[in-house]
Amino acid sequence: MTRKTVLIVAALALVAAACGGDDEGSTDTTPAPTTTQATTAAPTTAAPTTAAPAVAAVTVANSSLGDILADQDGNTLYLFLPDAQGPSVCNGDCAEAWPPLLEAMAGDGVDAALLGSATRDDGSEQVTYNGWPLYYFAGDSAPGDTNGQGVNEVWFVLDAAGDGIGVPAPTTTTEATTTSGAPAAAAVTVTSSNLGDILTDQDGNTLYLFTPDAQGPSVCNGPCAEAWPPLLEAVAGDGIDASLLGTATRDDGIEQVTYNGWPLYYFAADGAPGDVNGQGVNDVWFVLDAAGNGIGVS
Repeated sequence: MTRKTVLIVAALALVAAACGGDDEGSTDTTPAPTTTQATTAAPTTAAPTTAAPAVAAVTVANSSLGDILADQDGNTLYLFLPDAQGPSVCNGDCAEAWPPLLEAMAGDGVDAALLGSATRDDGSEQVTYNGWPLYYFAGDSAPGDTNGQGVNEVWFVLDAAGDGIGVPAPTTTTEATTTSGAPAAAAVTVTSSNLGDILTDQDGNTLYLFTPDAQGPSVCNGPCAEAWPPLLEAVAGDGIDASLLGTATRDDGIEQVTYNGWPLYYFAADGAPGDVNGQGVNDVWFVLDAAGNGIGVS
C-alpha cells in the first residue's frame, strides 16, 4: 500500500468516528444543538411592601376611667376643650403632641349618628364625635394608656355619649368688692415675670390671649371658657395704656375685657399669682406684653 493510500484510509476512519454509527450498541448520544430560549420573565408590578392603612374604627373600650372612646386597637382618643365642639384649634406643634384622627368609621358601642368630621387648618378632615374633634396623645405608648387625661385641664377622654370625662364643673366667680360693698373692677396692670413685663390683674394673676380670637370677639366658649375664664370687667392699672383697653361681646352677651383688641383670659391651671402655666399651651395661648402683643407667638 502506498503512502498516499494509507493517508486516505486514515482520513476516512476519522470521518467515520466523527459522524458515529447508528448501530444499537453505540453509547455516544451527543444531542443535536438547540436554540437557547430566554428565561427572564416579563416584568411584573411589585406588590407594595406595606398594605394601605385600614380605616380606623372608633369604639368604646373599658378603662380605669370607665367606658371611653378608643380606636379598634385600644388606643385612647381625647377631646380638647378650646375646640369648643367646633373645628380644631390644635395645629403645628400642638398636633405633633396630639395627632388628630383623620379617618374612621363607627365601631362597637359607638353611636354612628354622633360621628362626623371637621375641616382642619391644613384642609384635611378630622374625625369628630358629638362635635368634638378626636385626637391621640403622643405620650400614650400602649393601648389602654390614658396619660393625656386632664393634661393642662384641657385634654380629656370621652365617654360613649361623646362627653368629656373629668371635665371640671363651671365655677362661680366671686367678684372683689370695695369697702362700700359695690363690686370692684379688676385692674389690668404690667407685672415683671420671667417672661418679661406681662399683663396681669392687680393681684398678679396672669392674663392671656387666645390666637384664634384674631383680635376679635372671643371664640372660646362653653368648656373652653371653664379652662380659660374670661376677664369680664377691668380698669387700667399701672403701666397700662388706657387707650388699648376695651371690650368685646361674648356669645352669651357678656362684655369681655380686651387689650389691643385681644380678649383677655385667666388660666384655671394657674394656682397662684405669678404662675404662667398657660404660656404657649398648644401654641395658641400666650401672655401679653405692655403693648398688648403676645410674647412668644410664632
